[in-house]
Amino acid sequence: MGKPLIIPRNYKSILDLNQTEKAIKLVKDTFQQQLSAELNLRRVTAPLFVLKGTGINDDLNGTERKVTFPVKDMQDAPAEVVNSLAKWKRMALADYRIPAGNGIYTDMNAIRPDEELDNIHSLYVDQWDWERIITPEERNLDFLKYIVRKIYEVLKRTEYVVFEEYNEIKPTLPHDITFIHSEELLAQYPRLNQRYREYEAVKKHGAVFVIGIGAELADGEKHDNRAPDYDDWITPTVNGNRGLNGDIILWNPVLESAYEISSMGIRVDKDTLIKQLDITGNSERKGLLFHRRLLNDELPLCIGGGIGQSRICMYYLRKAHIGEIQSTIWPDEIIEHCRRNNIFLL
Repeated sequence: MGKPLIIPRNYKSILDLNQTEKAIKLVKDTFQQQLSAELNLRRVTAPLFVLKGTGINDDLNGTERKVTFPVKDMQDAPAEVVNSLAKWKRMALADYRIPAGNGIYTDMNAIRPDEELDNIHSLYVDQWDWERIITPEERNLDFLKYIVRKIYEVLKRTEYVVFEEYNEIKPTLPHDITFIHSEELLAQYPRLNQRYREYEAVKKHGAVFVIGIGAELADGEKHDNRAPDYDDWITPTVNGNRGLNGDIILWNPVLESAYEISSMGIRVDKDTLIKQLDITGNSERKGLLFHRRLLNDELPLCIGGGIGQSRICMYYLRKAHIGEIQSTIWPDEIIEHCRRNNIFLL
């Protein structure tokens, strides 16, 4: 069994099964339409798997196993189910010749067999992966915050649409999202680990964007791991801080916990790619397809991220477990534990 489950006291789903299925469609349709309009994104078709050894797949924290299989008609060449599409999207921006200020989004589906299963983690991942071209002048912290605020407006508008359809689900998002750097969180809560620093910040503010994830902090630890070849987590910004990336984290009123719904950031340019590969001991990746294209100036500057589909549905519909939103497999003990507490998994 994975992490301990959070069981809300006297939990009962607001929506029944049929209402839930309709509400999931409402949330997904509304959110992606609003996101597309707000960020000037158009939908594209994306792969479920890519060839191993191209550098296109993402490494996430760098430790997760990928689902791999041989392709019979390609001399059993190994293919991998994608972890996310950060690198693939950047190549797609170039190949589709998307102009600056515009971008793409897609439905990303993945299997992550190493996930520790709990209320918000499952083997199945579904998210909106998006990417937008930026100019050299936009490659800064102020522009990152500008895009985060646009996404937050989409979150608030979607919340209101859900409330209009289901009046018993009251809006809870604060008017504004609060920006805080991971170094500032460490300074405020030096005795807490990363998880509890986020908890205290989002409990206080309701919605936060934690900036700068991937580089070592003042205590020699990282707020969290990030792959070295998509988000820029090393560029100096203000007050000695570093990083042009971060996470959108909301306060979840059902689970009474911090609730990450998006990881995003301005992507590496040639210089930061080389530096981050060197820092993490991955310099050999420079010869892979994606990395060669970036180092040869064949890929645009961009900003992008992923937004969890099931997670935002779970949030808006006030569900206690992600298995109430998506159909996947669970250990028998999780299914039984949930059932005893009025949490019925699909």
